[in-house]
This record gives sequence, structure tokens and C-alpha cells, in this order.
Amino acid sequence: MDLPISEKSSGQNRTSVCDNPTDKLVQTGLVPVDCSDIHKAWPRAPSGVYRIYPAGGQGHTAYCDMTLDGGGWTVFQRRIDGSENFYRKWNNYKRGFGNVSAEHWLGNQVVHEITVHGLYELRVNLEDFEGNKRFAKYSHFRIGNEADGYRLTVSGYAGNAGDSLKMAQGQKFSTYDRDLDSTNKLHCAELTKGAWWHKDCFHSLLTGVYYRNPTAAPRWRGIIWYHWKGEKYSLKTSTMMIKKHSTNNLK
Repeated sequence: MDLPISEKSSGQNRTSVCDNPTDKLVQTGLVPVDCSDIHKAWPRAPSGVYRIYPAGGQGHTAYCDMTLDGGGWTVFQRRIDGSENFYRKWNNYKRGFGNVSAEHWLGNQVVHEITVHGLYELRVNLEDFEGNKRFAKYSHFRIGNEADGYRLTVSGYAGNAGDSLKMAQGQKFSTYDRDLDSTNKLHCAELTKGAWWHKDCFHSLLTGVYYRNPTAAPRWRGIIWYHWKGEKYSLKTSTMMIKKHSTNNLK
């Protein structure tokens, strides 16, 4: 996915592929797989859009959070205002969509290519419409390849939002045009209007329909994190991001 480079979410300092540290790394033969590689090589690099190379080639643009929780996080999902349609097909979720500085899904294939490079952790940041914020952090995160349905592996919960991803552990990714959930009775992605690692169906759904009135959504619809706000409240914002555990050298 080659998304447009745009301003950082803070609205300060425009970060572009042509003037960020990624080019300098590549010129020295150090090709960053993810944002943690960039952060390690350039600790003062600001948050913004960078090019990463998890599978070589031309690479992919991604938003790097260089300040939160030690920095070096590669953002692969963001919801903030409902500006992007997330009710999309398998190939859209495979390749990714949206603007990496705003609402987007980086792409299941890209995330798979990143997480095969070592042990990764996941951080999920959530906010409700009253301004309250919570997070869930997982010490082990990866997704499998497309042949295995981009199956989710996630464990080691910590945080204050509750473990609403536990139900998704070991599940394949489902979209409305490719039903890979674990139940024969329901088509979860179609029923809930959200692609996800559905079982039968979910305790978390960060790809659902965006509701500006958090209690207007039907039960189990919207942006849901059940163990914090239950099934009747659709959240205002969510961000999913990953970071490498290991201190291996850049490739």
C-alpha cells in the first residue's frame, strides 16, 4: 500500500518520505522493517509518516508513534472521526486503506510481513466520548499469512481496558466477502458490519460502523471494547500499534 504522505496528526511539522531518517538509513544499508528500527537508529526522530521495508521492495508508508510508551510504535489501525469507510472487502484489508496520518488500516499483509521478523507487542489505545482513555497491551502479537487467513496470535494482557482480545486469539480474519469465523450459525463480519478476527462473534471490534452518538448503536455494533464499555457503547477513538521486543540489528 502506497498511501499519501500527509501532515502528522498533531498538525505540526510536515514529515515526508524524501526528508525523514528512513532515506538516510537506507543509504547506509540499514533498511528498517518497522518504526522500532527507525527509533533505535534515530532516537530523536519525531512522530510522523515514514517508509518501512518489512519485505524489501519499495516498502510501505506507515505512521510511527515515537513518543508514547517508549516510542517506536508502528500504527496499523486508527479510528478518530468516522471519515473512512471500514466496511470493506478482503482485498482492501489485505492491502490496506485510508490515510496513515488519519483513519486507516495499514494492511494485513504488511502486518504479517512485519511480525514474522521477531517477537512483537501490541498496544491498543481507546477513548470514549466523555474524554476517558484506557489501554490494553499484549506482550505477544503476530498474524499469520493469507493462506492461514491472517490468523491472530495474541497473549500476555496488561492494562486498564480489560482483555477484550482474548476471544479473538487463534481466529482467522473475516470480512463480509470472506467468512472465516468459527461459527456455522452466523456470518459475523456481515452481521456486525465489521471485519475482525471473529469467533462467534467478538468481545472487541475496532472496525465497526462509526457512531457519533455512542449509545445510538444497536447492541454489538460500532467500535466495541466489551470489557471496558460493554456491548451498548461505541467508542470515539481507537489505535492499534505494534513494536518489536527484540534488540536485533537492522537488516
